[in-house]
Amino acid sequence: MRTSQIARKTAETDINVEINLDGSGAYDNDTGVGFFDHMLDQLARHSLIDMKVRTKGDLHIDDHHTVEDTGIALGQALAKALGDKRGINRYGSCLLPMDDALVRCALDLSARPFLAWNVNLPTQKIGTFDSELVREFFQAFSTHGGITLHLDALHGFNSHHIAEATFKAVARALRIAVETDPRKSDAVPSTKGAL
Repeated sequence: MRTSQIARKTAETDINVEINLDGSGAYDNDTGVGFFDHMLDQLARHSLIDMKVRTKGDLHIDDHHTVEDTGIALGQALAKALGDKRGINRYGSCLLPMDDALVRCALDLSARPFLAWNVNLPTQKIGTFDSELVREFFQAFSTHGGITLHLDALHGFNSHHIAEATFKAVARALRIAVETDPRKSDAVPSTKGAL
């Protein structure tokens, strides 16, 4: 089973994450930030990665530490569950439409973290959620998951739609990348022999 559990506690957050890469997209996420929970639910559902997240953060200050640190813990959980990455497809991409929004994602589970972010969210807030935290989440997730992650919003005027399309595009690309390649299920997908 490609599963992992991460517990991360700091002066700002207390986080427990459980994931199963070979799941059905089941989710049970509670960070205290409603919009963020909704985005994590999308990430689980569309990647088919079972995900349980419990985050207690310093929400009396703002949502920043909660969102960023959850990204760190989820990235660590992904890297741990992947192990030596033997047999995975490694690469994934998706062109995801959601109403007015169209988001392109391409990723590589390379252990070489990099975020290319070309996503403009037109409003500073999505409800009470700070729009800039969408990027903060993916920066933390890609860094600690060892993911080369390219995201481009090609169209869109509604910040909620653009943000949601971004999470869904990453989810669909992850679904492809973490799946086992039936033609090379015993090999690490690199000429180096290691990732």
